[in-house]
Amino acid sequence: MKNDSGECVDINIPRKCSASNMIIYAKDYASIQINIAYVVEATGRLTGTYKFYAIYGDHGRMGDSDYAISRVAIQDGIMKM
Repeated sequence: MKNDSGECVDINIPRKCSASNMIIYAKDYASIQINIAYVVEATGRLTGTYKFYAIYGDHGRMGDSDYAISRVAIQDGIMKM
C-alpha cells in the first residue's frame, strides 16, 4: 500500500522466490536468501553492488535449491554456462 506521497507504508512486504515467483510465507524456515556480489573481473575487487536471490523452501526440500540459484544466475548474466 502506498500513501498520498507515494511512500510504501506496508508493515510486511513478502518476499518472492527468484526461481518460481511464489510468495515466501513467514513460517517457511527452509527458505534461503543470498546476496551475490559483483566483482571486477581483472582485479577481483568488489564493486559494491549485489544481486539478491530468495529461494522458496520447497526447492531446498526437493534438492533443487542449487539448481534454482544457478539457473537464475545464468539468466541474469552473473554466471556463465
